[in-house]
Amino acid sequence: MDRLIQVSKKEDIFSSYRNTPVGLLLEYHNLDRELEDYDKAQLLIGMCMDNRNQLRLPANFAYIIRSAGGNLRYSEFKVSFAVAIGGISTIVLIAHNDCGMVNLFSKKEQFVEGLIKNGGWNRDGAEEHFNNFSPMYEIGNEIDFVLSESNRLRQRYPKVMIAPLYYDTRDYSLYQITE
Repeated sequence: MDRLIQVSKKEDIFSSYRNTPVGLLLEYHNLDRELEDYDKAQLLIGMCMDNRNQLRLPANFAYIIRSAGGNLRYSEFKVSFAVAIGGISTIVLIAHNDCGMVNLFSKKEQFVEGLIKNGGWNRDGAEEHFNNFSPMYEIGNEIDFVLSESNRLRQRYPKVMIAPLYYDTRDYSLYQITE
């Protein structure tokens, strides 16, 4: 956790993020900057679908893709669309603490039982579903994953600023990550 840098005042924002959409995001969310009006999105945010992650943003400020673990591997066409058609030149990837996609394999029985009870699945179908898809969504450590996903996207979109951030569900703050 010593890689996480708190943002409690404007001067805490990394110099590389200041005066960019990343800096604005940190100011809006952490520093209660007054929400401004936007005609077009300034950035794309990739984040987990976890309901505990709620950002304070102005309307029209960002495209947001929510997926399990904030994993954008299977949303790359959406990312490309935001870059190509939406003109996005900044992507923020947000990891968070206590993510359900960490150590996903330990949750297999709970997953299978939940699909049987809540989804009406049979055991064989539920187990096959888990076995087929869980390897795609297991992320390991949240911070390591968001850093590796940032690096992957930097290779794919070399002209786009990619910023990894961390959302703490205990204090609802965004943190910068030292790379």
